[in-house]
Amino acid sequence: MARENIGPGSSELAQLAYEHGLTKVGDRPRLGQYLRDLWSRRSFLWTLSHARSYARNQNNYLGQLWVVLSPLTLAVVYYLVFGVVLDTTNGLDNFPAFLIVGIFIFLSLSAAINSGATSIINNIDLVRALTFPRAVLPISVAISEMLTLLPAVGVMLAIVLVTGEPLTWNWLLLPVALAVILVFTAGACLIVARVVVAARDLRNLIPVATRLLRYVSGVFFSIQAYVSGTIGTILEYQPFAVYLTLVRACVMEEFAMTWALWGAAVGWAVLFAVVGLLVFWSAEDQYGRD
Repeated sequence: MARENIGPGSSELAQLAYEHGLTKVGDRPRLGQYLRDLWSRRSFLWTLSHARSYARNQNNYLGQLWVVLSPLTLAVVYYLVFGVVLDTTNGLDNFPAFLIVGIFIFLSLSAAINSGATSIINNIDLVRALTFPRAVLPISVAISEMLTLLPAVGVMLAIVLVTGEPLTWNWLLLPVALAVILVFTAGACLIVARVVVAARDLRNLIPVATRLLRYVSGVFFSIQAYVSGTIGTILEYQPFAVYLTLVRACVMEEFAMTWALWGAAVGWAVLFAVVGLLVFWSAEDQYGRD
């Protein structure tokens, strides 16, 4: 006579798990629940971001000084090449300030996107071992890069003052501009992290794309002075160029602070944040399974 199965059925177990708030490992939660889970992990997010920022240069002899020395060194090279040899100073009254702002902000943007692209695959053991919203990882990269940028911003502002720019009320808008940039980079990191998980070979192309953006975003030349028409408008209002112009408008008199500029900056930030979150969340149950 066969032994009867006196244990609870699978449907009863599922109901019991549901009543106690248990879910299947690896399941994608609803978007609202995902956002609540992400908010509840804010302490972990902050700690991870701060640790990543601190560890970035700790193995070098000069440590965190490289946060400032690296862009300053590049600024000197760019000044000699583009300011002296090629003379791309047309349309600019204060090329040194223009260049230093462009380099500091662009390097932060490109570093965030390059690191964000591999934030999942480089932490695959953590993804497989623990249950948490995976969006924590790319967002932590964006926050980490902003934390790294902040001390460099102090040096950047000092150089801008030395080059002759006066203190104005627009300087008070700089923290707001950096906050908008952070929202944009967080969304961009979510997008590129999802793309690289889907096709890992693309991680080799993202640094190439950011390097290309360096030459079309007005880092070391004025887009308005050299490019006109439809192409000029496209280059001027692509997100990297918008954020460089926004920061310059905060600290340089020759750049006008306009509602159109703020609208473009906030618009890009909101668009990338919303699209990035939705795209990343849509594949939440796939991370760490390959």
